[in-house]
Amino acid sequence: MSDRVSPFQYGGSVPPHRVVIATTRTGKTAEEMTMPAQAIVFDLDGVLIDSEPVWEEVRRAYVAERGGRWRADTQERLMGMSTVEWAAYIADELVDGVTADEVAYEVVDRMSQRYEDELPLLPGAESAVRRMAEYRPLGLSSSSPRALIDMVLGQIGVVGLFRATVSTEEVDQGKPAPDGYLTVAAQLEVPAGSCIAIEDSTNGLRSAHAAEMTVIAIPRPDNPPSADALALAAHVADNLDEITPELAEVIHS
Repeated sequence: MSDRVSPFQYGGSVPPHRVVIATTRTGKTAEEMTMPAQAIVFDLDGVLIDSEPVWEEVRRAYVAERGGRWRADTQERLMGMSTVEWAAYIADELVDGVTADEVAYEVVDRMSQRYEDELPLLPGAESAVRRMAEYRPLGLSSSSPRALIDMVLGQIGVVGLFRATVSTEEVDQGKPAPDGYLTVAAQLEVPAGSCIAIEDSTNGLRSAHAAEMTVIAIPRPDNPPSADALALAAHVADNLDEITPELAEVIHS
């Protein structure tokens, strides 16, 4: 097994730096509803990189190699889960005789090798990040493990443009719970209701909306969000070229 990346670099399945936050909020204040956006928060998988097909291929192969049971709804269930959550799901529901830590280590190691071979960067990703970084402070809330977040942003060359990045393995609950987005807002020191989030998936859209952020959806054709989740978005974009300061001003004013 390669020693490139461990999903649990802290040495266990529960991070010691796990952030505990309140997930119940009352609603946007009148000031939040009228002021310009104070921060832009990107998702990673499906927004900046076309990684969901890679995740499915890698996890599906892992399950098949061990005689497991990949179900029709498995990929949809796994999208948005934190590393701890999806590894436990695979170990408990799909494959016999493995622990969640073993699942996570092997799958994330394979993902890191795939990214080293070829990063599935989506068109316009780097330009969108740089464009929005000139407009407002940037954050990122991702279901990917910390090691892969840092690896991907480093490969794109934009790691220094993000003032706050959060993996859902660092909070209590993954998406669709709002924990990751609320934590990013707290680290940026801005109200969550004054942020614009950019998401693609059902669970991601629900997560950002539950944090009371204004949401831009960029649906992926191969994994489109549900209609009810898409309805939570203030704007549905076709691609990253639409993500501009002008659009932010229109949807959050």
